[in-house]
Parts: sequence; C-alpha cells; structure tokens
Amino acid sequence: MTEPRIDRRMGPRERRRPDAHLDHADDEALDDAEEDLRVAGLLADRRRLVALALVFVLAIGCIYFLLPKVVGLDDNLRQVYDAKWYWVLLAGAFNVLAFAAYVALFRGVLGEVSDEAVRRRLDVRASYQVTMAGLAATRIFSAAGAGGIVVTYWALRKAGMPRRRSASRMVAFLVLTYSVYLMALVLFGVLLRSGALPGNDPVGGTIVPAAIAGSLMAVLGLVALIPGDFERRLGQVTGDSRAARLAERLATVPAMIAVGTRIAIDYLRHPSRGALGVFGAVGFWAAQIGILWASFEAFGGDVPFAVLVQGFFVGMAANLIPSPAGGVGSVDAGMIGAFVLFGIPTGIVFPAVLTYRVIAFWLPIPPGIVAYFQLRRTVAGWEGERRGYTSESKVTAEAT
Repeated sequence: MTEPRIDRRMGPRERRRPDAHLDHADDEALDDAEEDLRVAGLLADRRRLVALALVFVLAIGCIYFLLPKVVGLDDNLRQVYDAKWYWVLLAGAFNVLAFAAYVALFRGVLGEVSDEAVRRRLDVRASYQVTMAGLAATRIFSAAGAGGIVVTYWALRKAGMPRRRSASRMVAFLVLTYSVYLMALVLFGVLLRSGALPGNDPVGGTIVPAAIAGSLMAVLGLVALIPGDFERRLGQVTGDSRAARLAERLATVPAMIAVGTRIAIDYLRHPSRGALGVFGAVGFWAAQIGILWASFEAFGGDVPFAVLVQGFFVGMAANLIPSPAGGVGSVDAGMIGAFVLFGIPTGIVFPAVLTYRVIAFWLPIPPGIVAYFQLRRTVAGWEGERRGYTSESKVTAEAT
C-alpha cells in the first residue's frame, strides 16, 4: 500500500499526526481566499445587520411573547421574572467558562500546527476573536453552524494555513466537538434506560437517540478508513481522461474529511497529543449543561443529572433544522419537548429553557459581532505582514 509522502524535515512527533503529509502541500497564494469566502463579509454589511436585528426582534416577539399567549403558556412566561437572581448569575458564569473552553478547543485543534508563522498568528487573542466571531455567525446564520464554519475557515486561510490543511483541521474541530455530543447521548441514554442512573427513561429519549448517535459514530469510523491520498490513488486507477480528472477532483472532499476525522479520533485515543482540544470540547458541553442546570435551579426545578444531560443533547438536535433566525424557535421547541418527554413539568421547563437560551444564545451575539470587526483588523495586520515578507524576499532574491 502506498503511503502519503511525508516531509523528512519533520520530527517523529509531527510525523505521527494523521495530516502530517499536508504540512508542505498546497501552498498556493492566499489572495483568492477573500473572493472564495465573500460570505464572511456579510457581518460587515450594516444594512444586512439592521435587517437581521429586525428579524431577531420579530422572532423574539413571536416565539417568546406571542406564541405563549396563543397556546396558553402566558402564566409560564410571567414566571421568568420570578427567577432567583443568584442562579442567573451562576448561569452567566458558566457561559464565560463555555467560551473559555471553546477558545481552548480552537487552540488545541486549529492553532497547534507545525507552521510557526501560523501558530504565532493564531495566538490566544486571535483565537478569541475567531471563536467569538464564529459563534456569532453560527447564531445569525443557522443551518447547523454553517456561518461559523465559513468565518473560521476564512480566518485560517488569512493566517496563512494552506487550503487543504485548513479544511482538514476544520473537520477535525467539528468531529471532536460533536463526538463528545454523540458519546454523551449513547452513555447517558444507556445508563438511564438500564436504571443505572435515576430519572425517567422513555424509549424515545434514551434508546432511540443512543442508537442514532452510535450509528453516526460508526459512520465516522468508516470515513476515517478513507486514505488521505484517495484522489491520487483514484487518478492512478482511472487514468488521465477528463472524467478521471473530474473524479479525482471530487475525491478531494472525502479525502480531506477522512484526514480531519482521523485527527479527531487520534486526539480521543491519545488525549496527551491533543489534551487542550479534548479538554476544550468536553469543557464546552459541560459548561453549556451547567448553564441549563442553573437555569432550572433558578425556578426551583430539581431535574435529575442524567435527565438534564440527556434532555439537553436530545433537544439540541433541533439545531440541525435550518432557520431564518439563527435557530430561534426550533431549538427552543426541541429542548422544551425533550424535557416534557422526560416528565418535567411545563411550568418549570418553559422559563428554564427560555433563560438558558437568553444567556447561552443571545448574550454572546453583541460581543461576537465586536470580535468580528476586531478580527478583520487583525487579519489586515496579517496581510500587511505577509506583503512585507514577500517584498523583503523579492529584494533579497534580486540582490542575490
């Protein structure tokens, strides 16, 4: 079996990385990144921001004020004002921890590369800007976080990371993040249904999501078996025809997904190699559950721990539903439905979920937009640095 070429200048530890063969590959010019990623400039369009703000206001009014009146939950809505303030403050503290963990996740997966210049640019400050801007884009442009993916990829390319490495590292970032999500669904679903942990155990909230999550994990395992140089091998088999070149180009996508999946699996199998990334992924979800726990406690809701975790992850699956208002309504309804399925009274679920969503979803948007404009200034500095380096290299070459 032919293995991908690995640069001999790398040390033994670097060669162990599943994407080591991409370290010195695809070093094309970065000037096309802005053109390829015009979507990243959406947040810079003030008129669009105003339109989005109006959509958000209308969504809040319809989902959180009009709908409760229509379906008879008006009394539950008024309970929001009865929240114990110290639990709300604790939920806010968990939110800060969630963002800190997310920055750690970014640094552990996307910032730890062999290129010294890229690693230097993606410092803690830049990592904060990218993650907060990405989170804001995820909330504003829904569909399973597509907005955040675009902004993060754009930032990686501007930092000088080659195209294929950026894509594979983004896949690793997402796979590592959601592997924790899937494993939690399996673990707590089985423990609840078996009676090992206390709490209601409906089949639709335990075994069914656990089976789906287990199937998705198996699919990821199969994807990881695709060789990283799949397109080259396909080209050797199909020859040099136009159809063969098209097939080889299309094969680049599964090859990059496979490389990214192997990076994430490697981190999970050997946490010492990616301790910061694994800690960030686990910490992010744990802090999110902490926000929800404090939100329930603010209204006197004593939800069993396993039910709290399983209900959270089952309800969050609704985030996959595309929404014109960044997931507003779909996730709220999904989480409310999940906890009602587990037998939690509606009078507690509605204000608790509303409080969670305000703290975890709405509050990060303003600082995220600020971080995006800060990131654009940081990117401008990177581009100036790169242009200066290019000019210096040209002068040196001419003098030589």
